[in-house]
Amino acid sequence: MKLRVQDMSIAFEGKQVLENVNLSVEEGEFVAMIGPSGCGKSTLLNIFAGLLHAQKGTFFVDEKEVSGVSSHFAYMPQNDLLLPWKTILDNVTLYGKLHGTQKEDKKKALKEFEAFGLSGYENAYPFELSGGMRQRAAFLRTALCSADIMLLDEPFGALDVITRNDMQDWLLKLRQELHRTTLLVTHDVDEALYLADRIIVLQGHPASIVKEIDLKGFHKDRDWLYDQKQLRKEIRDLLKGEDYAA
Repeated sequence: MKLRVQDMSIAFEGKQVLENVNLSVEEGEFVAMIGPSGCGKSTLLNIFAGLLHAQKGTFFVDEKEVSGVSSHFAYMPQNDLLLPWKTILDNVTLYGKLHGTQKEDKKKALKEFEAFGLSGYENAYPFELSGGMRQRAAFLRTALCSADIMLLDEPFGALDVITRNDMQDWLLKLRQELHRTTLLVTHDVDEALYLADRIIVLQGHPASIVKEIDLKGFHKDRDWLYDQKQLRKEIRDLLKGEDYAA
């Protein structure tokens, strides 16, 4: 098992947010976590990234216990966080600059610019790119990190509907090339259905996993997504009664 979470619990200011969360993710699997605001989805990613520490429980990568900041994880938040004074090439290779491998990383990045829809913008600056292109640049920066597992926290949440759909289509095609274990946090039921091999539904106060939905084996396109009325209803029914906005 690539990632295994065992009895994870965390509280803030005396309020329990997550309680006894147990979760397993296979090598190369794309898992989406969905739930109401404040239920602890992003908190889990922050624990994996080493930004927070759980009061109880632990997690393992390749069955080895992990704590604190680890090279196993690459984290992409909702905001692209591109540095406005640096070119796109320099932005996507910041990890290499920090670790002394920027020269090699630039060679790798230049080979990926076309696949990421950024060809011709290597020496452009962030203000010259559209919102979708900036997110693709941020995604390339995450993908270039030498990490086993990508953590994506609402990566397309700030985009307009049309651009977000385009980004989802792009990621669905690209993920077959990346072969990376991925955890996606989203509020968007359709995004979870469209992109994930498996959906994990969190609910409650404190939150715990109430349902796992296996989507492996489906050939996904927009027509398939539009036909998923029953699955969409199932997820919404699980979240009924919560302060949830799709």
